[in-house]
Amino acid sequence: MPDPHALKTLLASEPYWTALAMKTQGSRFFRALGEALDAADAPNRRRLYETWPDELLEFYRRGLRLEAAESGPGEG
Repeated sequence: MPDPHALKTLLASEPYWTALAMKTQGSRFFRALGEALDAADAPNRRRLYETWPDELLEFYRRGLRLEAAESGPGEG
């Protein structure tokens, strides 16, 4: 079932960690989209989010885990 809040969540987020998760954990297709997301301006980022909201939300969640792992225990 699609997440009705996916687009809102993605638009409010910092794209760095989502793009990093896509580039490091995604298939070749999603690695390329991660590169595109990393380079996109706000209107193009929105287009990516609108086209693949559920998939990008999954990478957003993975990005949160990457960010938490990098900050280490007790620093977040």
